[in-house]
Amino acid sequence: MKITVVGGGNVGTQIAVNCAAKGHPVTMYSSRPDEFRKEPEIVDENDYCILKGSLHKATYDDEEAFSGAELIFVTLPAFCMKEIGERIEQYVSEGAIVCIVPGTGGGECCFRGCIQKGAVLAGLQRVPAIARLVKYGEKVRVTGYKTELKLGTLPAAEAGRCAMIIAGIFDIPCLALNNYLNVTLTPSNPILHTTRLYTLFREDTPDKIYSRIPLFYQEWSMESAEELLACDDELQFVCKKMKEFDLSEVKSLREHYESPTAERMTAKIQSIKAFQGLLTPMVAQNEGFRPDYQSRYFTADFSYGLAILVNVAELCGAEVPHMKKVLEWYYKVSGDQHRFSYADYGIDTYEQFVRFYKFYR
Repeated sequence: MKITVVGGGNVGTQIAVNCAAKGHPVTMYSSRPDEFRKEPEIVDENDYCILKGSLHKATYDDEEAFSGAELIFVTLPAFCMKEIGERIEQYVSEGAIVCIVPGTGGGECCFRGCIQKGAVLAGLQRVPAIARLVKYGEKVRVTGYKTELKLGTLPAAEAGRCAMIIAGIFDIPCLALNNYLNVTLTPSNPILHTTRLYTLFREDTPDKIYSRIPLFYQEWSMESAEELLACDDELQFVCKKMKEFDLSEVKSLREHYESPTAERMTAKIQSIKAFQGLLTPMVAQNEGFRPDYQSRYFTADFSYGLAILVNVAELCGAEVPHMKKVLEWYYKVSGDQHRFSYADYGIDTYEQFVRFYKFYR
C-alpha cells in the first residue's frame, strides 16, 4: 500500500519503520523532512537495532504526501487534528483509510469531511507500544509491545478490513470494534495522565517552585490511584447509561491493569517496565522546576481527552463530579482556553450525538 505517516515524533517514527519494513512505500509527512535519513530504525532498551525500513520520501508538501495515499496514519496531538484534517481532505482519495493513533481526541469529528469524500476513518484504542525518540529522523526506542490492538472505524462496516491491515503491519492481532465510541471513550491518557497531574499539582500557584522532577509512574501515589479509580468508575457509569451503544470494549482501568483497589493500582503502575524512568512534564525555572503546561500531557489529555469524556456525560445526563473537578482545576491553573466540544461540530443534543455515531453503521 502507498502509506503516509503524519508526524515524525515517537509514534510516527515507529509506525513508519514498521510499514517500511513490510515493503510498503512510505512517505513521512514532517515539518522537518531534511532531518529524516533514508533508513530510520527501531532499537530496544539496550540500543540494539531490532528493525529498520527504507522510506520512500520525507516531505512537508500536502499534495505530495496525501494525493493517492491509500493509508494515512495520523500521530499528531489532538489539538492539531482539525487543521490536518482539512489539509488531508483536499487530496484524500475515495476508499483511502485515515488511521488516528491513538484514536481518541475527537478525530472522528475533525475528519468528517474526509469521510464524506468516501474515505474511511480508523482509530486505534491505544498505541502499539511505548516509543521514545533517541534521535529525530533516525532512531526510536520501542518497548512494551501490546499483545492485541483494538480498532474502530467510521463507517463501522470497514472495521474488519482495516483491522486485518493493521494486524499485518505490526504482526499483532487486531480486534475490530463494533462502534467508534469504543475508541473515543477509552480511559487511557485522558484519565491516567490527568488524575496523576491533578494530584501532583493540585496546590500549584504561578509563583510556586518545585525542588525536583518526580518520576511520573515509578513514584505513583495512593492519592493518584484513588482519583484515577473514581474517574474510571464515573466513565463506566456513563457507558452504562448510553444503552443505544454496545460499549463493552471501553474497558475499565481496573480491568486493564488488573488492579481493583488503589493499593494494587499503585503497585501495578509503579512496576510497569515500559514506564520506568519517565519524568513528570516540568521545565526548569528560578533554580527549580515548574509544571510544563505546554506538554501534551496537559494540552491534549485535558482539553481533548478528559474534556470529551465530560462532554459526553453532559450530553447523556450523567453526573461525573470527579472528572469535572479534575478538568476545571486544569483550566483554573493553566490558562488554556481550548476545550473540545461536540457543539462546535453541530452536535448539541444527545439525539444528535446518537445519530452521529450510528449514521455510519
